[in-house]
Amino acid sequence: MKVVVVESPAKAKTINKYLGKDFHVLASFGHVRDLPPKDGSVLPDEDFAMSWEVSARSKGHLKEIADAVKGADTLILATDPDREGEAISWHLIEALRARRALKKDTPIQRVVFNAITKSSVLAAMAQPREVDMELVEAYLARRALDYLVGFTLSPILWRKLPGSRSAGRVQSVALRLICDRELQIEKFRSDEYWSVGAQTTAQQEAPFPARLTNLDGKKLGKLTLGDKAAADHAKAAVERGVFHVASVEAKPAKRHPAPPFTTSTLQQEAARKLGFSATRTMRTAQKLYEGMQIDGENTGLITYMRTDSVQMTPEAVSQARSLITKRFGKDFLPEKPRYYASKAKNAQEAHEAVRPTSFFRHPDDLRLTDDEAKLYALIWKRACASQMESARLERTTIELEDESKQTGLRASGTVILFPGFLDLYQESKDDEQDEGQAKLPRLEKGIPVDISKVNAEQHFTQPPPRFTEASLVKRMEELGIGRPSTYASIMQVLQDRDYVTLDKKRFIPHDKGRVVTSFLENFFARYVQYEFTANLEKQLDEVSAGDLNWKVLLRDFWKEFSTAIDEIADLRVTHVLDALDEALAPHLFPRDEGDPDPRICPKCEKGRLGLKLSRYGAFIGCSDYPECKFTRPLSNADDQANGAGADEALGDDPQSGLPVLLKSGRFGPYVQLGEEEKPKRASLPKTWAPESLTLERALKLLSLPREVGAHPEDGEMITAAIGRYGPYVHHVKTYANLPSVEDVFEVGLNRAVDVLAEKRSKARAPATALKELGDHPDTGKAVRVMDGRYGPYVKYEKINATLPKGMEPETVTMEQALELIAAKAKKPTKAKAKPKAKAKPKAKAKPKPKAAAKPKAKPKPKAKA
Repeated sequence: MKVVVVESPAKAKTINKYLGKDFHVLASFGHVRDLPPKDGSVLPDEDFAMSWEVSARSKGHLKEIADAVKGADTLILATDPDREGEAISWHLIEALRARRALKKDTPIQRVVFNAITKSSVLAAMAQPREVDMELVEAYLARRALDYLVGFTLSPILWRKLPGSRSAGRVQSVALRLICDRELQIEKFRSDEYWSVGAQTTAQQEAPFPARLTNLDGKKLGKLTLGDKAAADHAKAAVERGVFHVASVEAKPAKRHPAPPFTTSTLQQEAARKLGFSATRTMRTAQKLYEGMQIDGENTGLITYMRTDSVQMTPEAVSQARSLITKRFGKDFLPEKPRYYASKAKNAQEAHEAVRPTSFFRHPDDLRLTDDEAKLYALIWKRACASQMESARLERTTIELEDESKQTGLRASGTVILFPGFLDLYQESKDDEQDEGQAKLPRLEKGIPVDISKVNAEQHFTQPPPRFTEASLVKRMEELGIGRPSTYASIMQVLQDRDYVTLDKKRFIPHDKGRVVTSFLENFFARYVQYEFTANLEKQLDEVSAGDLNWKVLLRDFWKEFSTAIDEIADLRVTHVLDALDEALAPHLFPRDEGDPDPRICPKCEKGRLGLKLSRYGAFIGCSDYPECKFTRPLSNADDQANGAGADEALGDDPQSGLPVLLKSGRFGPYVQLGEEEKPKRASLPKTWAPESLTLERALKLLSLPREVGAHPEDGEMITAAIGRYGPYVHHVKTYANLPSVEDVFEVGLNRAVDVLAEKRSKARAPATALKELGDHPDTGKAVRVMDGRYGPYVKYEKINATLPKGMEPETVTMEQALELIAAKAKKPTKAKAKPKAKAKPKAKAKPKPKAAAKPKAKPKPKAKA
């Protein structure tokens, strides 16, 4: 019997059917060992010795593999075809040897396949090799680097910057990219400019738009018309001019298809076209890779999704070309197959691009979930289009001028003569702009042109846009930072650490993230430099190629990094704060020439504003605290410079006569009634802009909670308010969400009762079973996977065990469920305090004659119950 180990149970089940009865296929369920998250897991002083630990989740899986291997003829390691897969194979060998499950003469083979299809798997089995130790050493170096940076730098952050969470080798550089972009946006000063355009007609053809390009005999730049007066002058020149066609230029052009997807471009395009996060894309791609039942046999739908390659095998190219001929016709097939080369830094091109395992498996022919169907169609179209004919275009430019040749207009347009690959697929871009697809009439030089509808439009230059997930992935890949397979987890960590937020699909750094970045730039500048991080990735690639010893890489890194750690260890928090206050000053306190000092406190007008730290993070505060308690968040720096950060009086409350103030606090804008010791306050909802807030709306906020009416069943009052999780109605112990903030002020009694009833019915509804696993082997009681309010969980009697992140309900086995139940049962619960023993009543002592008073002895402490 030959034992084959793969990573996932779904893959194990499929491959078992392909290989037959002489093979026993088991799943490792990912990594079986990892560095424990504690000090001492990597020891630089002991030549970077690494202490690995088998996780509780993996012990059962490893035991099953070990038991099977003891009687096996051969161990075949078929983990994923990348660095992580190679590392898992190595870990399995080491863990099995530690258990003495592997005999000395048991053959060990490593096989890799790029797609879970019968032909791919059988071909891989016929070409076994040994574990690639150079890839393993690159993994070990990467893992050690990440550990040393994280577990050395994070404690420094905790001590020097209260409220900080962690730092990481690649994570911190990605955060710097987001913070640098935000700083560019804040420093940006918008310029006004105008453009002049007109509708033109010639020879009774359809009208076409043209824009002013020359005025007073000079070519116009983008910012030449800087105000309305200049624009009006230009507009008048066009209106009084008599124009003719000065020249016509029609140039043929071609647009070529994009290559098939890599991991990075798949994440980018799924974000742009489908709105998927990187995590959602990779999770869905994993399911497509593992496949579905087709004609009674499970088969993978796409090739392995963690790859830097843009190449497809000759067989796949041939199949794509055959499909193009049948589906689109010979005109859409180029004369020769297309071959692509990666433009990304540090690209690993050992595998294929992401493509369908069969081009004849059309998206419309498959029954998939919504996410799977969308992503499969994207992959299928992109891979197929990559082998299609280029689109043929005609770009036409018509120059118009007046009789004096002092004023000139230009019309430009692009016409698609032959769509080619555009019939199937067109690549998206971030922040796309209209390229001018207008179809222009065929005109000849000298023909007179009529001008109508002359318009002057005002514009303002725009700052660089914030990063989306797609543009951040693209920028990281361009710089050679990290690996595309890790981008999803990096972006998720930044959000989980509360360093950034994703608002309208754009990354915005939080105050905490900006301070951490400034700290690293000031005290660990080398380790957040883009070039340094990219060079480290290059060195790791050299390790995987066998050109650099991994221990040498670690020694060189640790020598400089540990010195930097030692230098900052003795710095006081106040010193760090002063340095950050100075470094962030241009952002926190921007000042134009002639403006008053922006550091003067707007409340007391005596104190000096500066950077402060609390357990919740950084903020701006007055130096005269506690006499002056003025504070504001970092993100309001520019608003403060424009006067928005100071208190704004909205008017007086007609009932109390107290002033209603709009203020800006550490957690955002809020309204306040009066200036008493404990005034009534209410935070502004996120959907309400501070600049458009009126006295009426402010009073509405301050009046909350609003009494809606007495509940018809028990007479208890129903109230409406805005809480931490948004607008809601409340009755006794039930809270029910409302769709919008406005509903809080408008919801009537009948609707409130309905909303509350619906919430109660959902709360009473029993959890539904997603999967019946069978009876518990010890007790015979049912074990089920349930769909709960907070996600799927395993239920057995009174034990509810939440499924770990990433574990799909439909793939849970009885063995996994028993492990989760056992782990949950072992968790200690808070012991109930024992009731104190009642003191025994003292026997009445006989009266004694009074003696001189003595100092009372301290009573002995009672023994704890």
